[in-house]
Amino acid sequence: MANGFPYPSKSDLEKIITTDDGTELLVTCAEKIGEALADRNASLSTNQIRAIFGEVRRIEGDWKIDKVRANQSLILLKPKMAYRAKKEETKYNKSVGHLTTVLEDAINLINAEDKNFTRFVNFFEAILAYHKKYGGK
Repeated sequence: MANGFPYPSKSDLEKIITTDDGTELLVTCAEKIGEALADRNASLSTNQIRAIFGEVRRIEGDWKIDKVRANQSLILLKPKMAYRAKKEETKYNKSVGHLTTVLEDAINLINAEDKNFTRFVNFFEAILAYHKKYGGK
């Protein structure tokens, strides 16, 4: 839990994204992250998360048609997320930055593999669901 945020360890993230037996860990980590992002001090809105998630969903649609182009879009999502994180950052709120750090680390593990990409989407979707469960607005 770096900086009070429940970042998954490198090995946990690798298990979540690159193995078939990381589903329970995916749920556990997503719940911790979603809860932390929903904390009233985090003040991260569902719309802020959905803006990034919407782009991931678009890439997911492209993945089935042109994996090479979709993978390029996924890699290019990293600078877009960095921009959004900096734009949304305040002295007291670095929530978007925390989320994008986790997502960037996960993207780095996909390696243009279909199963890894699917696990990434599932992980992100679970984070969004738990954010809403814990009161994310």
